[in-house]
Amino acid sequence: MLSQKDGVMIILSSPSGAGKTTLVNMLSSLDNFEISISHTTRQPRPNEIPEKDYFFVKEDKFKSLIKNGEFLEYAKVFSNFYGTTRTLVLGKLNWGKNVLFDIDWQGADQIKNKKLDYKLITFFILPPTKDELFKRLSNRDMKDKLIAEERMRQFDRDVLHWINYDYVVINSNLIECFFKIRNLIDAEIKNGSKDYDLEFIRSHVNNLIS
Repeated sequence: MLSQKDGVMIILSSPSGAGKTTLVNMLSSLDNFEISISHTTRQPRPNEIPEKDYFFVKEDKFKSLIKNGEFLEYAKVFSNFYGTTRTLVLGKLNWGKNVLFDIDWQGADQIKNKKLDYKLITFFILPPTKDELFKRLSNRDMKDKLIAEERMRQFDRDVLHWINYDYVVINSNLIECFFKIRNLIDAEIKNGSKDYDLEFIRSHVNNLIS
């Protein structure tokens, strides 16, 4: 299975509703994988547990962490702040843990620009179709269709960042998507051959935004 003396950083990003959080949770069940728990100023969703899913903080506390240089990355997304603190992540990596990041493209860019001395593998998750994405968002945000519509408008902007990632994976089937990502991580760590068709991905993106 996966092995590395130092930990590996693995970023999953996606437009809202494409499945990155579910996939990160699935990957965290692999041996020696841990999730980087982010800070956020948004309110918890009904199924979320503080200090397990997120560190939920007030905006003034978040801004204090920014001022003190505590964040490895942070961004404002849909009027709320999200960020990853440096100390917890580097501590896990130094112990040889592979750290999973559930962050958007802004955070991914910041981590890449830090040029840390750890291997970094980045994934961008896409839905099979825009109709399927809207269905998923509507089911998740049943109380307010306007939330789903706002996220769909953001989709056309977010998807343009796919080109900045090592791999793009289409989440048509959750289990298949999980194994695809796992196999690509394994190949990256072991320098093995990779089953990845960039032209197919490029065509899929063009269909999504056309």
